[in-house]
Amino acid sequence: MGATGMTPKALGLGCAFFGAAELTDEVAVEGIRRAIELGLDYVDTSPLYGPSERRVGLALEGGLREKVYLQTKTGTHPDRMHDYSAKSTRWSVENSLTLLKTDHLDAVLIHDPPDIEHALAPGCALDELLEMKEEGILKHIGVGIRSHDFHRRAIETGHVEIVLTYLDYNLLTQSVAGTTLPLAKEHNVAIILASVFGMGTLAGPEPDEPNELRRIPGNKPRAHDMWEWCRDNRVNIRHLAMQFCLAAPIDGIVMAGPANKQQIEDAYEAATADVSPEVWQAFKTEFDVGLET
Repeated sequence: MGATGMTPKALGLGCAFFGAAELTDEVAVEGIRRAIELGLDYVDTSPLYGPSERRVGLALEGGLREKVYLQTKTGTHPDRMHDYSAKSTRWSVENSLTLLKTDHLDAVLIHDPPDIEHALAPGCALDELLEMKEEGILKHIGVGIRSHDFHRRAIETGHVEIVLTYLDYNLLTQSVAGTTLPLAKEHNVAIILASVFGMGTLAGPEPDEPNELRRIPGNKPRAHDMWEWCRDNRVNIRHLAMQFCLAAPIDGIVMAGPANKQQIEDAYEAATADVSPEVWQAFKTEFDVGLET
């Protein structure tokens, strides 16, 4: 992963949905432990995700903490939403340490700032994370945000080692490939590609069509066209979505966002399934996106 020295498996575990209110602690812990059993060793969470941090902490008890790289975020705690002051940054990280039952974090990401300049300003979140890094509380600093311009500003500081980007590199769009990805490569910054299934539209179930597109005869969203093609050709769209991202030109990982043990196993299967060159060629001919064969 860039210059971090971390060497996780290519598929990481995003724990946002393990914080869902309808989930029990038992279901969440079972899912997280199953992921680690399958070899997923990069675990991401955030104070924003309800009880996710607490559940990750429970799951990592009994020696599992030492088997994973553990990452959380700062700036979006519900009690101090979008507060990127030094004081709140330290408070948030220390609170995360308690919930995660650990004395250090492998990475902390500045999460979704509406204004990146505030988070990077002297005496604010980035400076405080640098101080905590010196203290040994965390090892690496990153950002988790969608704006490509914010990615650029963060990378240009020279202190940000990881960029988590989401929804902008998958079968539907690769917009980040022309902006953040080459810049990260140039600066030896690690990339985490999140939302590889496009917030569920490429996960397997038939995707919903937006209402405005339903009213236009013959006009179907691209995700639905891909789903329909995969159905007609007996191809699992989840396999294509995952493996397309795993082949991205990055120094980093892909992150799935499952909600239970079964979805963990589905993501693992998608990453390891055989997809023939003939399938990729046919898909690419149809949609002008896919793997070179």
